[in-house]
Amino acid sequence: MPAPIPPHRWLIPVLVVVVSLVVGGGLLAREVYREPDQREDTILAVPGSGARPLAQQPGPGTVELTPDAAQHPQHEVVERLLQTYFDAINSRDYDKWKATVTKARILAKPRAAWLKDYDSTKDGSILVYRIDAVGDDMRVLLGFTSTQDPDEAPDELPGASCVRWRLVLPLTKEAGNWKVDSVTSYAPPEVEAC
Repeated sequence: MPAPIPPHRWLIPVLVVVVSLVVGGGLLAREVYREPDQREDTILAVPGSGARPLAQQPGPGTVELTPDAAQHPQHEVVERLLQTYFDAINSRDYDKWKATVTKARILAKPRAAWLKDYDSTKDGSILVYRIDAVGDDMRVLLGFTSTQDPDEAPDELPGASCVRWRLVLPLTKEAGNWKVDSVTSYAPPEVEAC
């Protein structure tokens, strides 16, 4: 009959196994809970459009993203689409704008009406706060500042030459490409004068 193993001899292998499990679990937890890598060139702070004097409004025409929006897997697609959309408005390029929106939106805003509505508009300080998937579509929460001739101010703020907008833009795929769809009545834009 073999001699019994003294109690202190089995303690060392058990401690080695326990310490190994604790260290391995800690390393695994660190990987699971660490912050994801973020591209510094895409993630920007909230622009201070409110701090700009009226003469410097609407601010830069570059689309920026909050850290939250930059986490969405489609953020680069959204950023490119919205940059083209706002560039088209700022350069009064209806054909370029048409390439960014759905057929329904084009039908609702033919060239003559679009040119009249955006005749003096300049958009800037464009910030995407959040991008959410909704079924096969996306919803983009964004804010921007627009300046325009006071006679062409939005109905919500008659006579305003500078307006801060916050709204949800619906994006949908049409013919395989993401497009800006019509803003729905369940989420009307929020507007305030600068």
